[in-house]
Parts: sequence; C-alpha cells; structure tokens
Amino acid sequence: MPIRIPDSLPATSVLEGENIFVMTERRALHQDIRPLNLLILNLMPTKIVTETQLLRKLSNTPLQVNVQLLQTESHTPQNTDLAHLQSFYTTFDQVRDQQFDGMIITGAPVENLEFEEVDYWGELCEIMDWTRSHVHSTLHICWGAQAGLYHHYGIEKRTLPHKLSGIYEHTIIRKRSPLFRGFDDRFYAPHSRYTEVTMEQLLKKPELEILALSHEAGVFGVKSSDNRRFFIFAHPEYDDDTLAQEYFRDVKRGLNPRVPAHYFPGDNPSLSPVVTWRSAGQLLYTNWLNYYVYQTTPYDLSEISMESSQI
Repeated sequence: MPIRIPDSLPATSVLEGENIFVMTERRALHQDIRPLNLLILNLMPTKIVTETQLLRKLSNTPLQVNVQLLQTESHTPQNTDLAHLQSFYTTFDQVRDQQFDGMIITGAPVENLEFEEVDYWGELCEIMDWTRSHVHSTLHICWGAQAGLYHHYGIEKRTLPHKLSGIYEHTIIRKRSPLFRGFDDRFYAPHSRYTEVTMEQLLKKPELEILALSHEAGVFGVKSSDNRRFFIFAHPEYDDDTLAQEYFRDVKRGLNPRVPAHYFPGDNPSLSPVVTWRSAGQLLYTNWLNYYVYQTTPYDLSEISMESSQI
C-alpha cells in the first residue's frame, strides 16, 4: 500500500526519487477505491493445489481482491473432480464481456508439445487476445509465459537437454523495478520445465524488458515496456514439497529424473528440503498486485483498453 503524507513534506521528492510510492493528502482525498477484480486461468492438472498456492500469495495484502477461477472449455481436466469445477470455475464465454484489473495465466505440463498441438491452444489464443482490451495487467507463469511470448511476440520456445528442476539463484537486472521492491540483490526461486526462452531471443524484441537472470536457469522473467504483460519462467508460488512430489512422481513413472538441483540437503531425496524462496515469491506476487494492478488500473474498468502503465 502507498504511504500517505502531507503535500509539501520534503521527504516526498526523496522517496519518489527512490521509486517509492507516496500519496499526497490532496490525491488521497480525491481517490476512488474499489475492490480489485482478478481472473486466474488455471491450466494445471492439479487445480486445487495450484489455486491454493496462488491464493495464498495473493491474500497476503491489505487489498480487497475479488477472484474468479477460469477453466478452458476445449479441454476436460482428468485430475480434478467435476463437482469442484462446476462449483468454483467459470468459462470464457461467461466472462468475455467483463473487464478485470489483473489476470494470471498458469503453466501447464504440455511443454513437449508444439503450441499448436495443445488441444486448447485456439481457445487460449482467443483469451490472450481478449486480455489486450479487457485486462489491465496479465501475469503469465512458466509454460503460460512461453505461450504468451509465442503468441504476442512470435518467440519460439527451445527444448532443453533435460528437465530443469530445482531451486536456482537469480540476479536482478532492473533493480529499481517495483516488482522487486524488498528483494535482496540475489534471490531464489523454483524452476520446473523442459523448455526455455533465451536472453538472445528476448533482446531482439525492444518492446520487452528482461527483469532477472540466473546463470544456471537462464531468464527468470521479462515484461512488456508498458507493464501490461509479465512473463515469469519460474514458479515462485510453489510449496516446500512441490518439487519433491514431482520428482517422486517421475521416479514412479520410470522416467529416471535428475534430483532437483539445490533442493534436498546434500541432494539426498530422503531429507526434507529447506525453503529459501518463500519470501521472494511472496514479494513478487504482492508487488505485482500492488504496483502493477492496484496503483495503475483505471477506476472505470471500461477504460482498460486505453490505459498504459509506465512504472
């Protein structure tokens, strides 16, 4: 939340120079406040786990957020009870005439398929096109980030020699970005993917800005220059045991997976992992929601298509 201070306080210019959001008394008196409307397109097969992880991150804020859960109509999930989907999820046809302050598009375990081979690809493209005029800021995660970069900017994903899985150290490139407010210069985050988008590909697109990098895991995140689209290749929302569950699942399937890097103490899967990414993950979601949704979204959501945020 912004801090409210007297109009002429000398600290105002100093804080604003440090990119800290301050609100003068005059602006506070004229500010309209309403709940934020947030849409989550959950493409993960373990929908209840994913929705819980995301809602945990989004709830740690004084902001009032109305959340709607969205599923695809062109794909029927096999791992979530139909009653849960009917009770708590909506479809695109039911929301296409609404506007939202923010949206999250999750990852999905379909990286080894070409985008056009995914059975709901056409519907996803329609939704991503719709966000341009109906969503103020959209956050894409993991495969969702790769799909968004491919659809909006024509950037192809590249297959890795083996699955990238583990907890990796990252360095912030845009240190003054509000997205990293409160972060240490180096932070940790889980990755779990078979494909990547490289820095060299992204640098060819001047309308995109690289946010953070890992010397082992590659690009952590990138955003559009107008702050309307964010693409995060990691999973900052993951629980402490998520990578372990994925690893043991793949062991059971006979896939002979590599032990997630920097995760189990001494790379021993019989030991419980030590969490090193929770605080950074919380800050990322809180900062996105605060600085790129709450602080910049128009009060009248019908104006979204004309708005552009420049934090």
